[in-house]
Amino acid sequence: MFGEKAIILAHLKKLRESDLRKRWRLIAAAAISTLGMAAAIAVVPGQGQNLPPKETILTSLSSPKIAVLVDDERPYIRQDKVRSGESLGSALRRLGVLSTLAHQANRTDIRQALAGKLQPGTVLTVATSAEGGLHSASLTDSTTDRLFILEEHDGKLELRSENLNLDTRVQMQGGIVQSSLFAAMDNAGLPDAIAEKLAEIFGDDINFHSDLIKGDRFSVIYEVAYHQGRAIRTGRILAAEFINRGQKHTAYLHTHPDGREEYYNREGRSHAQGFLRSPLEFSRVSSGFSLRQHPVFGNWREHKGVDYAAPHGTAVKATSDGTVEFIGQRNGYGNFVILRHGDKYTTAYGHLSGYAGGLKTGDRVRQGQVIAYVGSTGWSTGPHLHYEFRIDGIHQNPLTVALPNNNPLSGIHLQRFRLEVAALERQLAHLESSRNAFLD
Repeated sequence: MFGEKAIILAHLKKLRESDLRKRWRLIAAAAISTLGMAAAIAVVPGQGQNLPPKETILTSLSSPKIAVLVDDERPYIRQDKVRSGESLGSALRRLGVLSTLAHQANRTDIRQALAGKLQPGTVLTVATSAEGGLHSASLTDSTTDRLFILEEHDGKLELRSENLNLDTRVQMQGGIVQSSLFAAMDNAGLPDAIAEKLAEIFGDDINFHSDLIKGDRFSVIYEVAYHQGRAIRTGRILAAEFINRGQKHTAYLHTHPDGREEYYNREGRSHAQGFLRSPLEFSRVSSGFSLRQHPVFGNWREHKGVDYAAPHGTAVKATSDGTVEFIGQRNGYGNFVILRHGDKYTTAYGHLSGYAGGLKTGDRVRQGQVIAYVGSTGWSTGPHLHYEFRIDGIHQNPLTVALPNNNPLSGIHLQRFRLEVAALERQLAHLESSRNAFLD
């Protein structure tokens, strides 16, 4: 038995040695073959010589013929934005509608129904036949969430409207201030409506006329309404964070049991002020609350308000809920409005170019409501708004006076609020950390 084992082991050893020799012979053959190929390549005669000369050939290509099937019933769809100075009829002609039909779009009844809705930038979608016959044309009005549809019936255009079927989505975005809030919003791809709403929400904590510095950061979670996959308008801001001069300010939308919506910070303090800090969304303070040399008469007088330089026609907003106490001409103020806010507070707005339509003494106004427009009436050397803030008839500095806020949340209401906004808090923190990681 041991003899047989010895014989088997000896045989296996010979096989291994034989395989090893075969392996080395194969490797050597492969190496020789490769060297032979390299040698063959290296000695190809005339390599790089006697190449054919280069020649440039120019050939005119005719446009391919496109056959339009006039009997094809499928419509041609074109979509574009209405251009400045364009009527509905001229926009329809530009998008391929027959002139005879497009001309009807300028009828008085159609123009009246679409008054104020055909602004530059409005998206117009047109479906036509190959010859330019109109199947339908539609445009959306984001202010009323209505879809207006033009259709041809027996050679006559008819207009109808219907509610838009909107799909609301939540989006997050953030940015860094380099020069202004609007510029930062543009760089972040956010619409002006979000900038205006942010300035309104944080207006109690931040003076957007003077407090912003380069490097301030913001994050915002907001709604966007879509129609057939296209963004129509922005909706509510659900949560926002603004870091101004290193200090963090937060705002979360809270719905009260009665359906009223209000923004609160993390500690439950309301951002709903008794008064806005400024009656203009964005402008420059051209003259503060101080003793100054009068620009018209040249003598030194107390300036008992704040002047905001702004273009002629800029909308002026009521800084708080109130009642129109005076509207009309008053000496150097020119066109002038005084609002009363309860027994204690009044605000005044001067040098106006005009008033909001229909505004009169005794009317109730809401905070943020447009009441007038910037002008240069009265003793004024250029378009600006003169704004005054009075407590018990005594003038106060609108830029520094302590503004009353609404009552904060407390107790069980504060606990519920913090539970509601916990997910939004995490999303804002994630957005901020992602931006910091990108900057690092």
